Amino acid sequence: MQKNIGVKRLRGPIPKVGIRPTIDGREKGVRESLEDQTMAMAKSVVDLISTTLKHPNGMPVDCVVSDTTIGGVAEAADCAEKFTRENVGVSLTVTPCWCYGSETMDMNPYIPKAIWGFNGTERPGAVYLAAVLAAHSQKGLPAFGIYGKDVQDENDTSIPNDVKEKLLRFTKTGLAVAWMKDKSYLSIGGVSMGIAGSIIDENYFQDYLGMRNEYVDMSEIIRRLNERIYDHNEFDLAMNWVRDKCKEGKDTNPSEIQRLKEQKDLEWETVVKMTMICRDLMVGNPKLKDLGFGEESLGHNAIAAGFQGQRQWTDFMPNGDFTESILNSSFDWNGIRQPYIMATENDALNGITMLFGHLLTQTSQIFADVRTYWSPEAILRVTDRILTGKGENGLIHLINSGSATMDGTGQQEIEGKPALKPFWQITEEEVENCLAATKWDAAVSEYFRGGGFSSNFLTRGEMPMTLSRLNLIKGLGLVLQLAEGWAVNIPEEIHRILDDRTNNTWPTTWFVPRLMDEGPFQTVYNVMNNWGANHGSLCYGHIGADLITLASMLRIPVNMHNVPEAKIFRPSMWSAFGTTNLESSDFRACQALGPLY
Repeated sequence: MQKNIGVKRLRGPIPKVGIRPTIDGREKGVRESLEDQTMAMAKSVVDLISTTLKHPNGMPVDCVVSDTTIGGVAEAADCAEKFTRENVGVSLTVTPCWCYGSETMDMNPYIPKAIWGFNGTERPGAVYLAAVLAAHSQKGLPAFGIYGKDVQDENDTSIPNDVKEKLLRFTKTGLAVAWMKDKSYLSIGGVSMGIAGSIIDENYFQDYLGMRNEYVDMSEIIRRLNERIYDHNEFDLAMNWVRDKCKEGKDTNPSEIQRLKEQKDLEWETVVKMTMICRDLMVGNPKLKDLGFGEESLGHNAIAAGFQGQRQWTDFMPNGDFTESILNSSFDWNGIRQPYIMATENDALNGITMLFGHLLTQTSQIFADVRTYWSPEAILRVTDRILTGKGENGLIHLINSGSATMDGTGQQEIEGKPALKPFWQITEEEVENCLAATKWDAAVSEYFRGGGFSSNFLTRGEMPMTLSRLNLIKGLGLVLQLAEGWAVNIPEEIHRILDDRTNNTWPTTWFVPRLMDEGPFQTVYNVMNNWGANHGSLCYGHIGADLITLASMLRIPVNMHNVPEAKIFRPSMWSAFGTTNLESSDFRACQALGPLY
């Protein structure tokens, strides 16, 4: 299969990382003695970032270094001009020495900023770090402070591991901020079944994320179906692939209302066309211009989207489960490629949370209902079995109407263990395994009168996962909650009994959060009971620390997490709002500063 690395499907330049080497500006001895060491620090950071991090499309991250070291305001202005010209979206200052704080600092209020002050005894890099961070705090321009735990020698050009971790966490979260800016969230349809997350509030997109909102009525899909506004050659390719790779599963509808094969064949054609149309609405398709549809070929520059579906669509048309699942997956008939972010039921709050996870990890995201808490006692009562291992304290059943990414089958591997991987690391064999593990059951007619198909699989554990969700609270704004844990395996007979009680035509992930001695993570039940909405986004890996750092850049407080305190990395000025209760200080800092934009 073709791997579509480096495809630029969104308008606007790809963000870069700016490196600002600051220096003691006193010439005739001091500055000259520091030039090589300062530039060597900048080069070491460039090497680290460019060899470690990639953009979501698989391309390496580019760094832009100031043409000179920065010893004062004139050189700071020259650097700022270059950064603007080069589309720098993340600013990282490095120095081994004392510099003039407010004269050398980055004053751009919209770009995430960090300063690495070298921990050495020859020159006071730590003194500059403290001084410039104080200036950032005083001016209300939050910056992250990076200071190694161990003293290094003056000629040591290596980056200590603790410094590397913070440099990379800051950079990848800062790039997530930059990627979202000036992009769109596309609502296909409106509010689904009264779900609050699909009630779009443009203010939070604009103020927190720097994004715009675009809207298309679902009738536009019907127009494009009727007028054949899609790539006809691609449709033929897609149908051949679907017939070969997407295996129909069971039909649990009463026999008297089950659709005939001819009807289902037509529904397959419709859902494939819906998938192409929704993708074209998001990012455009130049092939449409060749068909005489220039306006339609442009798309809406949407980095994420949502499809309302229920009920105005699904009561008479095939449901959107196939469309959402295929778009959210890392592969389709065109090969292995970057996932699209498509939220079920147009739950934009969950869609943006999915976008967070994707931008931080470059992996596909699982959209799910946070459906049921199964206590050990309830499991024993209905199955006559006792769970052991990570599930011994109970399970959270994550399940939705067949719209989850096929990557969520857990059929990809890292070092022989189940995983979800960035698309450029996925093998053709793993794609085949994901497809083989997925069956496409007939849509349940009591929910979806218009028919369609729902993906059905069981996530293979054990995988480290992070469940997260943005909520919108009146008087407070956006708030993030997250739970690190695992997708776990349970005995087949227990899974079957529990799954049959919900809907056995939909994909299931059995999730167990990591418990703690205090707060909502004392029990699995408390995690479920404190979840803020009916949906959540599930991401591979324990990425809670990255999410917390990203939230602080956007000034979104985190009201619930189980990340160890030692891993929390926020701008230095957060400590001025309190150091004993970090959750409270986070809320106060975000409230005082307000949303990023």
